[in-house]
Amino acid sequence: MKNKTGDSVKTDGKTGRVSARQTTVTLEDVARVAGVSTASVSRMMREPSSVSEKMRVKIENAINSLGWVPHAAARALATNKTRTIGAVFPTLANEHFSKATQVIQEELEKHDYTLLLACSQYDLQRELRQTRKMLERGVDALVLVGNAHEPALYPLLEQRQIPFVSTFTWREGNNPYCIGSDNQHAFYDVTRYLIELGHRRFGMLAQSAQSNDRAAARLRGVKAALEEEGLAIRPAHYVEGYWGVEEGRELFRQLVASEPKPTAVICGHGTFAMGALLEALSMGIRVPEEMTLFGFDDFELMKELPVPLSTIYIPSEEIGRKATQYLMAQLGEIELDVDWATYSRCEAEIIIRASSGKPCRDN
Repeated sequence: MKNKTGDSVKTDGKTGRVSARQTTVTLEDVARVAGVSTASVSRMMREPSSVSEKMRVKIENAINSLGWVPHAAARALATNKTRTIGAVFPTLANEHFSKATQVIQEELEKHDYTLLLACSQYDLQRELRQTRKMLERGVDALVLVGNAHEPALYPLLEQRQIPFVSTFTWREGNNPYCIGSDNQHAFYDVTRYLIELGHRRFGMLAQSAQSNDRAAARLRGVKAALEEEGLAIRPAHYVEGYWGVEEGRELFRQLVASEPKPTAVICGHGTFAMGALLEALSMGIRVPEEMTLFGFDDFELMKELPVPLSTIYIPSEEIGRKATQYLMAQLGEIELDVDWATYSRCEAEIIIRASSGKPCRDN
């Protein structure tokens, strides 16, 4: 059996229907059916606004009728670009990572780029392996999280001359280039706020800083504010974990096992804060009358809990958008006339809700 262009087409031998393995449709086929040049088809695919509305409709109708999909490998050979951006996130179970991922994908689509995503589960060796795999597939740039990586990662990217950006972290100098919030400053401010309310006994549910530089910065912020007042967290009131509401409940139980209990507990992860609140309520600890709880991240559920949680809001969507714009500028897709030192810092916001207050006089 042959199609209208004379090419052989396989059928299933019974119904005469075209099989899945029919002859590949080419750009030339699209141009012929649309009655335009191949250059016009290519131009429309790169930038639809560069052709007239009438021509765009003709080409789109031809594409739809033929079921044509551009050959990415061939285009990559011709342009030396795959128009693919890789991103390695620790997890998508974290709401602010998933929000940033959605924005990155939406921004990339505006420039005809595709997002290739991997999750490292806070394992730096796994992150390095995933990065190598993405480079093997020819990604044009990379989005990473934080500045804590295997030592081999940065030299690998430099050797391949791959643009990259570190997200959800910020520091003076931005080398390597970072877009995010100053975690240390945010937790310093929260601790100062609680000190000014009158709190002197502090506890902390912290994320492990073993492979998480953002968690390490949060702890530095808390310690710096406490040291200014001659205060410190008792060893029994400092506990570490990874993430999760159930783990937050377990860590909270450990923290309140020794007396005197802290009057204010700072949580280094949103799920820890939610778990701590649920466990406090189940134990009969009144929040904030007996104990203030302060979270991190502003997950949607945090304001819907029986006691809405005070927290630090991180602008995830802004971080994702700016990271994408930075990479598009590095790849020559757009021009950005900005002060990068200011542009790269996305301010965290302290949100006060019902879970925080002055310490009880009895404490």
